[in-house]
Amino acid sequence: MVHFGQRLKELRLQAGLTQKQLADRIWVSKAAIGNYELSDRKPSPEIIVKLAKVFHVSTDYMLGIDEKEHIIDVSGLTDEEIAAVQNLVDLMKKNRDFNN
Repeated sequence: MVHFGQRLKELRLQAGLTQKQLADRIWVSKAAIGNYELSDRKPSPEIIVKLAKVFHVSTDYMLGIDEKEHIIDVSGLTDEEIAAVQNLVDLMKKNRDFNN
């Protein structure tokens, strides 16, 4: 299981963000990000949610509980478009189940 600090640093580097840039996005200090990455300090649940949103991952992925990084960000889509995406996902799952 990956530790939170390690996961945070990996995601930050993949996103091409400095500690300061990430800190500014979630309204904490650069030192707080550094402490989270070093596991010297644990973030609040609110901060974990903010970080997950920045990186478009689940909080379980942030915490190392789930190793699957993917999450679909549907923000900005209409309700109709979200329903279409959900229908497509459901269809793909049915096809996978049918073929197995």
